[in-house]
Amino acid sequence: MKNIIALSAVAFLSTSIYASTDVQTQLDELNAKIQTLEKQNERQNKSLSEVKIQSAKDNIKFDVDFRTSYDYIQYKTVTGEKYGNDALLSNRLWLNMGFAPTDTMIFKGQLAYSKAFGASYGQRGTGMGFDTFDWISSETLNDDKVRVREVYWLWTPKVGDFDFTASVGRRPSTNGYLANIREDDDHAKSPSGHVINMEFDGASFGVKTDLLLPGMLFKVCLGRGLSNASSWAASATGAATNGMPFPTGGSQYQGNYVKDSSAGNLNTVDMAGFIFVPYDDGQYGVQTTWYRGLNVPGFDMSTYSPTTPATLTNTGDMDGMAISLQAKGLGDGISDFLDDTTLFASYAMSKTHPDSGKAMFGETESKTGNSIWLGATMPNFIGGKFGLEYNKGSKHWKAFTFGEDTMAASKLNARGSAYEAYFTQPLIKDVFSMQVRYTYIKYDYTGSDGFFGDGGAAYSMSDAKNAALAGMGPDVIEKAQDLRVYFRYRY
Repeated sequence: MKNIIALSAVAFLSTSIYASTDVQTQLDELNAKIQTLEKQNERQNKSLSEVKIQSAKDNIKFDVDFRTSYDYIQYKTVTGEKYGNDALLSNRLWLNMGFAPTDTMIFKGQLAYSKAFGASYGQRGTGMGFDTFDWISSETLNDDKVRVREVYWLWTPKVGDFDFTASVGRRPSTNGYLANIREDDDHAKSPSGHVINMEFDGASFGVKTDLLLPGMLFKVCLGRGLSNASSWAASATGAATNGMPFPTGGSQYQGNYVKDSSAGNLNTVDMAGFIFVPYDDGQYGVQTTWYRGLNVPGFDMSTYSPTTPATLTNTGDMDGMAISLQAKGLGDGISDFLDDTTLFASYAMSKTHPDSGKAMFGETESKTGNSIWLGATMPNFIGGKFGLEYNKGSKHWKAFTFGEDTMAASKLNARGSAYEAYFTQPLIKDVFSMQVRYTYIKYDYTGSDGFFGDGGAAYSMSDAKNAALAGMGPDVIEKAQDLRVYFRYRY
């Protein structure tokens, strides 16, 4: 019996040992397979991530900014006449697009549509007035066409401790620094809104470094506002118009897009300048700007008569500069109200350089103008913001702000005082919002929104009134106001 028990014990232990060895072997094999699967999974995840990244980079990303506005506009002239529109309804669409094939190369674009409800009196968009002038073609109420408002590439290489930028195209030159605040705090674009707010084609080259002071940046900006170039087959068109198959009188076909120095044609209009940010820590910032506009256009009234319209000609060069300060929040954690309050102040100057024998703003000598601009936004206690702005320009003040987002006129071009108040309220998070804005302008001198020639001449309102009453001058606008209510969808 003992022998049987002993033999059974030996058999059991032997089976257990062999079973244990079998299980361990299976576990080892299973672990090996798991490790193999994990490696395969890692490779697949990496491949999928690369595919997703590449797919994201291979597609242009779009977003929509759509605004519907109601404007009540009224003007009062020096003799007391009133003009206006008590029910101007309009739609504005911005279709933004972006594409980044690499971390340092970006494409940006924006298509724009801006139109009054229904058909337009006078068929705007067919060349009547200056609605389609290139500087403001996407800012004014036009026809139902979608226009290119911005399109450019941006290269952002890093060399050592310096971040460089280079960009060429139809650059973002509207809704600039400080002008963006009243627009639902849109992202500020590169120019100072005090001196430049209109569409331009050009280039910029900049460098940013925090080695000396936070946010320090220097950028060179180049722009072209008008190209002197004939159209395609211009000579053939001229010959056909004159009923002649070939040029006569010794003239020759000149080819396509050549420079045309014929009388009455404008020379190329260029702009060059720089932006220097000495300090910007995200809360407190300072920005300075200087530019020179070359061959800026204006109307020559010397040949004007009831039967001969004034001609548009190059008048000379103009300098502009601005220094702007902004505080996004006051103090550090004193209160939620002060944390969400923004204050800004800006001072700007303009200086004309008339060509020999030409007049700028009706003056053959160089004239200097200046402007101040103050503003504040603060919480309105129901999740939105309330803002106040004031600006005042001198007799010879002039800025390139024809594309400013105000139906009545450019308040920042005013040779006089402008007051503005706005109440902005998000309705559905940051997707749907509304704003009520009131702008009032009191002009001290004429020519605020004119170009740079005789049409921009500065006469006091009292002199203008006397001339109008005597039948010796136009009944110019002395006061302008615009009450706007808009609803804006962004996604």
